[in-house]
Amino acid sequence: MSRSLDWYEGHIRLIDQRKLPAHHRQLDITTVDELIDAITALAVRGAPALGIAGALGVALSAARHTVSGRTDAEAVRTDADRIAQSRPTAVNLSKGVARALSALPRGADAVLAEARSLLEEDEQINRAAARHTAEYLLASTTRRPLRVLTHCNTGSLATGAWGTALGAIRDLHARGLIETVLATETRPLLQGARLTVWELQRDGIPVRLCPDGAAASALQAGDIDCVVVGADRVTRNGDVANKVSTYPLALAAARHHVPFVVVAPQSTVDETTPTGASIPIEHRGPDEVTSLGGVRTAPPGTAVYNPAFDVTPHDVISAVVSEHGVREPTVGTPGLAERLASHTTVVKDFPSPGVDFQDLAGVYRQPGLLQAAAREIVHRARGRFDAVVGIEARGFVLASVIAAEAAVPLVLARKPGRTPGKTQSARYRSEYSSDALEMPVDALGAQHTVLLVDDVLATGGTLSAARSLVEACGATVARCAVLIEIAALNGAARIAPIPVDALRSIPAHQPTAPGGEHP
Repeated sequence: MSRSLDWYEGHIRLIDQRKLPAHHRQLDITTVDELIDAITALAVRGAPALGIAGALGVALSAARHTVSGRTDAEAVRTDADRIAQSRPTAVNLSKGVARALSALPRGADAVLAEARSLLEEDEQINRAAARHTAEYLLASTTRRPLRVLTHCNTGSLATGAWGTALGAIRDLHARGLIETVLATETRPLLQGARLTVWELQRDGIPVRLCPDGAAASALQAGDIDCVVVGADRVTRNGDVANKVSTYPLALAAARHHVPFVVVAPQSTVDETTPTGASIPIEHRGPDEVTSLGGVRTAPPGTAVYNPAFDVTPHDVISAVVSEHGVREPTVGTPGLAERLASHTTVVKDFPSPGVDFQDLAGVYRQPGLLQAAAREIVHRARGRFDAVVGIEARGFVLASVIAAEAAVPLVLARKPGRTPGKTQSARYRSEYSSDALEMPVDALGAQHTVLLVDDVLATGGTLSAARSLVEACGATVARCAVLIEIAALNGAARIAPIPVDALRSIPAHQPTAPGGEHP
């Protein structure tokens, strides 16, 4: 793909993003002051593109401050600091500047070579991240082709070439797996309307434009399968700074159990910033809000709140994807496993000698705890299931709350003789008994992707039987979820490769036997 910026005959040449889509104009940047103006005026924008621009700016300064083979290093460092401070939220800018500066002791030619190497790497990094993202989205969703929502601009204009979030959309489109893209306007400067729609139309990818405020309604209506955005900074704990209005979009996606994925090169991760609370947020001038296209839309003297970015907490993000792969932010209700343990009673020699029964009645008597457990399971599995199957008897309780939280159908796998109509049956054996489960033959179909739910995973017999019932209906089991896993009995291996979300694990070194209703 053509580059959005490059080094050309001793200066920087870049696409002026302020003029798109009406005019495709290039800017020739010959001084550091011109570059800083281009960055602050958003002629060049997007975290990866800013990193490249920063590096090329240092190369420009080094060339201008080199006379007879001698470089004024102090002058170059002063220029570099000015460039890095021109947009403080995007960490790529300061990193690109620092990388180019690292070559300064070797002279101006070495600085330019380092900046150019950053430019050369960019497309390959983006393409790798796009591939990882496409695979993650396909594993996290069930509908084909996909209906994707994206915010701001994350394509070739925001990078050297190809793009991050938009690069993933391009990857999926090439496989015939994109039905449509819903692109937000991205107020107040309309990067989505002006730039993203232009890029997608140029590539022949179906796109619809929507106001920022309508995005949550599209999620509520069930018209979106996944949300994909970029990032200007990712903190050590996984919080993400991105174009303002990303945070409410993430909240809406979490509310409606739609995967929310951030695509960003590893250079966007800032390990020196512990959380989003430490990210400096750029605030821009009032004219961007009080005027539109040069026409005043607000009364004179109107006070304005105009942050360019917001911070999305890691616990409402499904994954952050870079060229190195997928990072699912660490989530979890603090102290949930400990609370489950405190309300679980171990009953020895029940229902037979040698068995330590994990009695969860105390957990179910705590409505707040049960709800927290259900929400945690839904968060871990969101976007990966569209039906829940609960296993008799105590699996019914947890499964009901999960299905209500996720707003998906609930199907019951019951003991023999308790389900009217035509049923199918699967037998299983536990450590101390054998039994069977039944399910209506028409309860599920090939269109369903199922989350299997029980209270305790011990030997895996019950979940394995329930899995066979689901698959006999033509449906697919995506994941299993339990409150407690007795790791010593290795029940998860019996269900593999289907993943199991267990909110509490009793380690193998603890002397215990199966518990709960269904080993």
